[in-house]
Amino acid sequence: MTSRHSRAEKIEALGRVIDTLDILRVRCPWDAKQTNESLRPNTIEETFELAEALSNDDSANIAKELGDVLLHILFYSKIGEEKGDFDIVDVADKLNAKLIYRHPHVFGDTAVSSAHDVELNWEQLKLKEKDGNKSVLAGVPAALPALIKADRIQEKAANVGFDWETPEQVWEKVKEEVAEVETEIKSADRDRIESEMGDLLFSVVNAARLYGVNPENALEKTNKKFIYRFNYIEQQARLAGRRLNEMTLEEMDALWNEAKNS
Repeated sequence: MTSRHSRAEKIEALGRVIDTLDILRVRCPWDAKQTNESLRPNTIEETFELAEALSNDDSANIAKELGDVLLHILFYSKIGEEKGDFDIVDVADKLNAKLIYRHPHVFGDTAVSSAHDVELNWEQLKLKEKDGNKSVLAGVPAALPALIKADRIQEKAANVGFDWETPEQVWEKVKEEVAEVETEIKSADRDRIESEMGDLLFSVVNAARLYGVNPENALEKTNKKFIYRFNYIEQQARLAGRRLNEMTLEEMDALWNEAKNS
């Protein structure tokens, strides 16, 4: 595929952003007072906005949100430079060295036959890196949302051989966890119900992984379907001059099915 811009144009564009940020850091009161800590909440927000654009496959917004995330990367690099710790060159060089090191099948003589082999090598190399993760699961960020974290934990464990022999085996585990939830619901012990519900969710995430489905993406698509259909019920109720709490469940179900077929 032909690039829209040359390598020189890309470098020049990044240089312009860096120059603009340098000016803002000196002349803008808001930019001048920012710190790693003050920027952190905004970075999280921008990341979620990028994730939404990606989920919607909205090219215009993806480009916009990527720019916002890039600004934060450059901003943190600028703060690091001011402290004398690192700058954007150090960030880029460390990234480049990591990419080369973790792709010996491209830059070395390691042979691989599939993307899965690449993933296995990646995890093994991470464990060998100087000052790297001391355990297989240590690289999973503690602050990740629970659904994404469960998927990453299982993926990392699987990459060192801790996994089901066949995907079909996971369904017995799912059924087992469903039965345990049902048993604890009868006990009316909230802590035990919560524990077993967590086990059930973890096993469903495991099933999704084994069948090549990203659970976060799958759940978000279902969220969007539910929002669309529920909004349809609200809209139709409003057009009929009624409130939702005045409708029967059967009436709402009928509108739900209309939304499914629309």
